[in-house]
Amino acid sequence: MQTPPAYSSLVAVGDSFTEGMSDRMPDGGYRGWADLLAARMAARAPGFRYANLAVRGKLIGQIVHEQVDVAAAMGADVITLVGGLNDTLRPKCDMVRVRDLLTEAVERLTPACEQLVLMRSPARQGPVLERFRPRMEALFEIVDGLAAEHGAVVVDLYGAASLADPRMWDVDRLHLTAEGHRRVAEAVWQTLGHEAEDTGWHLPMALTPPPGWLLRRTADVRFARQHLLPWIGRRLTGRSSGDGLPPKRPGLLPYEAGHDAEHPAS
Repeated sequence: MQTPPAYSSLVAVGDSFTEGMSDRMPDGGYRGWADLLAARMAARAPGFRYANLAVRGKLIGQIVHEQVDVAAAMGADVITLVGGLNDTLRPKCDMVRVRDLLTEAVERLTPACEQLVLMRSPARQGPVLERFRPRMEALFEIVDGLAAEHGAVVVDLYGAASLADPRMWDVDRLHLTAEGHRRVAEAVWQTLGHEAEDTGWHLPMALTPPPGWLLRRTADVRFARQHLLPWIGRRLTGRSSGDGLPPKRPGLLPYEAGHDAEHPAS
């Protein structure tokens, strides 16, 4: 097995998934899989630099217009690009436009780095997945095709049984828990050719007794009040949870563990 290169820099591009929601830290910010990946890469490469341009709520058009050129100009060794899933969750989604924008992003980023990383995003089991599954799988077909054409690698999180488990998802049912983000970091780490630290990151979780009916209904009510209704309100008014927020880590700077989350956890 060939020794993978000790990459000296990483730039992460995307939305809330890459920003790190809902992997909360004590200071109120988010960590997430990209920060965890940066920490591992920094341990192998003195002077390692890391930027995270992700902002929650961004659609693929916003990612392309606001992040892609900035990322390309940084000249990083590795760039991760995850986007388009927010588009598929909208009532009206033009998949042709999503494809064209993703193609534009990949064509700009591929020559600007040594390795471009794309992903098939994870999906929580439940009725929401079933409703939007056709669009999501169409998105992943686009991702696979672009990777094959441009030499990018694809991290298949959608096919991981562990990440489909509702226990891996926060109470908002849209974002992974800290354990979920840890597993994503492991998946990207292995896809880049590094020796596995957790060979079973993708395996189904051990069975546990399901919560009782009353607890499930209480959780459903809390979810609707605290997360679903505000989400619908933003869709109806054209607002985003990321409006006004800067990129998480806009500069390609030396990585220091524990000092990289800037966005508040709200």
